[in-house]
Amino acid sequence: MKGERGGFRMLKREQLLQELVHDSYKSKRKLAGPSRCPECGAVYQRGRWSWASAPAGAHEQKCPACHRIADKFPAGYVSLKGPFLREHREQILNLVRNHETKEKAEHPLERIMAIEDTAQGVLVTTTDTHLARDIAEALYHAWKGDLEFHYNKEENLLRATWSR
Repeated sequence: MKGERGGFRMLKREQLLQELVHDSYKSKRKLAGPSRCPECGAVYQRGRWSWASAPAGAHEQKCPACHRIADKFPAGYVSLKGPFLREHREQILNLVRNHETKEKAEHPLERIMAIEDTAQGVLVTTTDTHLARDIAEALYHAWKGDLEFHYNKEENLLRATWSR
């Protein structure tokens, strides 16, 4: 493992990323009662957000993912680069979107914020570090290539780069 650069620590692909610091977008305490996000419809009950019907009398509370999206403040960045990306762009982006759909069905706070073209390739931003890691690993498992992770625990921010 290499040293830290600019607050980021380079990680090997095999290392687990655990939340080392508190995410300021997540509640510091459990919400008092059931809540429903007015933006996406996710429901908070029994200590977690899920896709469920809101019970009668549920409070309106914006979920952490919708807060991040509104603030344009991603927790994860996945950079996609290389000639293989240019040749297989549609397939690669389908894998990225399908992976998000699968994860979001179980975990409403794990979402893609944006997929943007850059000078080097494509940048995918996410509301959660775990989704960014999972997308990068899914790309690696599907097509191999090179994969790097840089995690900044002070900012709870993950930057992943996949290239082939």
